[in-house]
Amino acid sequence: MSTDLLGNPATFEDGEASRAALDNFVEGFLASEARAARILDAADDPSPIVQACIAAVHMFAESAGAPAAARPFLVRAQQELGRVTSREQRFILGIAAWAEGDIARAIALHEQQAREHPRDLASLKLAHYHLFNRGDAPGMLRIALVALSSAADVPYLHGMLAFAWEQCHALEQAEAAARRAMAMRRKEPWAHHALAHVMLTQGRLQEGHAFLADVSETWTGLNSFMVTHNWWHQALFALELDRGDEALRLYDERIWGVARDYTQDQINAASLLARLELAGVDVGDRWQDLAQELAQRTADQVLPFLDMQYLLGLARAGRPEAATLLRNIEARAARTDEDDRAWRDVCLPASRGLLAWSRGDHAAALRELGQALPRLVEIGGSHAQRDLFAQVHLDAMVRTGHLQGAQNLLQSQLRAQPESRRLRRQAAALYRSLGLADAEEAFL
Repeated sequence: MSTDLLGNPATFEDGEASRAALDNFVEGFLASEARAARILDAADDPSPIVQACIAAVHMFAESAGAPAAARPFLVRAQQELGRVTSREQRFILGIAAWAEGDIARAIALHEQQAREHPRDLASLKLAHYHLFNRGDAPGMLRIALVALSSAADVPYLHGMLAFAWEQCHALEQAEAAARRAMAMRRKEPWAHHALAHVMLTQGRLQEGHAFLADVSETWTGLNSFMVTHNWWHQALFALELDRGDEALRLYDERIWGVARDYTQDQINAASLLARLELAGVDVGDRWQDLAQELAQRTADQVLPFLDMQYLLGLARAGRPEAATLLRNIEARAARTDEDDRAWRDVCLPASRGLLAWSRGDHAAALRELGQALPRLVEIGGSHAQRDLFAQVHLDAMVRTGHLQGAQNLLQSQLRAQPESRRLRRQAAALYRSLGLADAEEAFL
């Protein structure tokens, strides 16, 4: 029986060429490297597992047209299900369920795979992708722990564990897992990413900034999401340290423009521009440049977390497509079933709030975002990413005169982030508005 590079049973129709294509995808996918997409060059490979991996690459476009692009490869893969191992069958069916929009089934198949083939880490990482997009951090941790006893020799598993621990707020365990991954392989950008989350959450801002600067020399050959997102984290550290010029430079040189047509690069850009504006930085005409790409996204409705940031970007650019996108979000929310309520209960009010805020209707922004925030985890994204919406909500509170509520939120944030010069500056302005300038020093 043939195996892939992690020892999982695999059926190769074209011998070493098939194995090389699969192994390049698996390791590239786990290492967040662009070479994973080279499997697209193996479109004529008859191996079902190769065809399924090609379909997965198409699905990662996260666009309305992705399932149609993936379908021919899934048809080829499924026609040969009877000739491959049960592991490969489950992997193929998991990708097919994703393309069909049955994410619950996809997750169930990947979870079963983790129990029966715990070294199938590509399957595990796909499960993490789906669970993350549903805000199910405990599920991410549970499935990664299943694989630990069998795949502890693989650094990428520890990177996945680190992020799962962090998203579950187990910061000490997250840091230990990230450092274990990096001890095994210094170039482990997902572990770098997880540790950046830990340091940001713990308020270790100077340390986090220095850490990412140190490991950034290893960010070579990565896919556009991973390299731009890790630089996005560096920009967050810079913003908290009130280095707006540095954050803007990172936007121009490292974050926007690597893959302008890719979803994750687009939301990195939209999120950072909004944070820059909230911190008082003039972003010039950058919204208009970004909106040229976002205008193509109005009919996607793939993930609520994405649509919300597309909407924000279009609205800040003053584009009429923002209203079109909101109508499409409303239509998507109206057909939501009980297993997919995030569109109706969270995304829709939050989107209305973001559009209102962008248009200067801060009372409506406060009302709509306030409805969505308690359940915001359901739209997916990380704590750091979703913090943008909390920042918009806080800004709306201040602008509508809800200063007592703003003080309650902002002061607790400042206590958790004593190194944050951004929060300190915002709090100082708030205490002056509250008539507490003389007592400001006690709070800051």
